[in-house]
Amino acid sequence: MGVFNPRMSAMARSALSVVLNEEEKTQLLSLTRSRSIPHGIVQRAQIVLACAEGETNSAIAKRLRLTQATVGKWRRRCLELGLEGLHDELRPGRPRVHKDERVAEVIQTALQAEPPGATHWSVRAMAEHTGISKSTVQRWFALFGVQPHRQRHFKLSPDPFFVEKVRDIVGLYLNPPDHAVVLCVDEKTQIQALQRTQPLLPMGLGYTEGVTHDYVRHGTPTLFAALDVATGAILTQCRPRHRHQEFLAFLRHIEASVPETLDVHLIVDNYCTHKHAKVKAWLARRPRYHVHYTPTYACWLNQVERWFGLITQQAIRRGSFSSVKELTRKIEAFVEQYNEKASPFVWVATAESILAKIERLCSLISGTRH
Repeated sequence: MGVFNPRMSAMARSALSVVLNEEEKTQLLSLTRSRSIPHGIVQRAQIVLACAEGETNSAIAKRLRLTQATVGKWRRRCLELGLEGLHDELRPGRPRVHKDERVAEVIQTALQAEPPGATHWSVRAMAEHTGISKSTVQRWFALFGVQPHRQRHFKLSPDPFFVEKVRDIVGLYLNPPDHAVVLCVDEKTQIQALQRTQPLLPMGLGYTEGVTHDYVRHGTPTLFAALDVATGAILTQCRPRHRHQEFLAFLRHIEASVPETLDVHLIVDNYCTHKHAKVKAWLARRPRYHVHYTPTYACWLNQVERWFGLITQQAIRRGSFSSVKELTRKIEAFVEQYNEKASPFVWVATAESILAKIERLCSLISGTRH
């Protein structure tokens, strides 16, 4: 690199040339071609390269549409500090108002204490309690991921065979048996055919869809569903009730739909209709059927529950139905469209990862007990 001599005259300084070695040229060229670094750094690299080519400040300023003072500034910075001079100097900024101890005190209060007369802290309540501005409290909450206004629901399974059942079902998902089909079976009960008392207001530019808060009930069918884990295809039936008779009828529907050469592994929950004596007798007469019960309070292990969430969100919750028949037709239309482009849910959790998460949750609960 060239060396800046402060004793040179102003005219001589303006004519100083920048000398770069090959490594420095390569580094500057990579900066000029980068699309991820700030544009100001790219411009400075272009200025230094042009100076090394012998261009004058006025020529560089005209070509890059900059002022001669700007070009001269970065020429001098490069001569004085080398390539490190192309980066901005650190600036002190405004000093901190609150120390780390004060931040920790606010966060600990939000996590471990309750406000007087309330169940959880809000940003305004914490600001009033601590004397800190609302914007600062909100920034701290966002920084540490503290969300006192939100809750997540959970339920630990008391099933004595929880570990064995988890390993059994997860094994079917991650390593399904050969010459067999794995079906996640369940029923979605009490699907209400609700009709809004007034027509919907359509969505438009700048405003959302409008719907009345009141409705008329027209009945409640039950949706039986079997999800093929391998393909994602769904097999359904709508029935007026959800007794063991209807469940048996759905099993016969499965029997007619699955080739006789395949074994059938059914993943079901512990609902009483699934364990009825007549259901067990029907299954006992068909040795190709293998039933795998999910642990108590662990319906999240059954993949068909995720599909129930999809149909609820996309076809049922926002609908208005004048009869059970209309609701049933809507469900059947959704199933038909879904099966045309069905794909399996991707299950990645191993039994060990699930059990480890349950163990951490139990440890956390044990640690919060008084």
